[in-house]
Amino acid sequence: MIGLTQLLCAAALVAVAQAGVIGGYGGYGGYGGYAAPVAVHAAPAVAVKAAPVAVDYYAYPKYSFNYGVHDAHTGDVKNQWEERDGDVVKGEYSLVEPDGSVRTVTYTADAHNGFNAVVHRTGPNVHPAPAPAIVKAPVALAAPAYSHGYH
Repeated sequence: MIGLTQLLCAAALVAVAQAGVIGGYGGYGGYGGYAAPVAVHAAPAVAVKAAPVAVDYYAYPKYSFNYGVHDAHTGDVKNQWEERDGDVVKGEYSLVEPDGSVRTVTYTADAHNGFNAVVHRTGPNVHPAPAPAIVKAPVALAAPAYSHGYH
């Protein structure tokens, strides 16, 4: 059985073979003139079937990284690492909270258990003293006087 693509290719080859000569404006003949005729010979049509090829469009996901910041000027201290092998991800990150404690989050993710994270806080919990409350004396308000307008 002949496919549509093979039929169109055969028709194009027959058309070129019947034309015999290809010529045209601005071709190989020079600047702006008509090109010299070029003989075209049709090659015999050959049906080629490509074997199906299994193509993996997605590469196997595997990586690892490590990242860290320790800025004494701003007090920004944090780090993170993560590893992935296929659909299994493992990692951990930590940072210094504004109260001085360190928050560390260890996490895993896979297709069976989903995403799981465990959070730990360590170190001093130094909270600044609260600002003194400003208490204002209550203000007595007079009751509004309503009048119906008749005397």
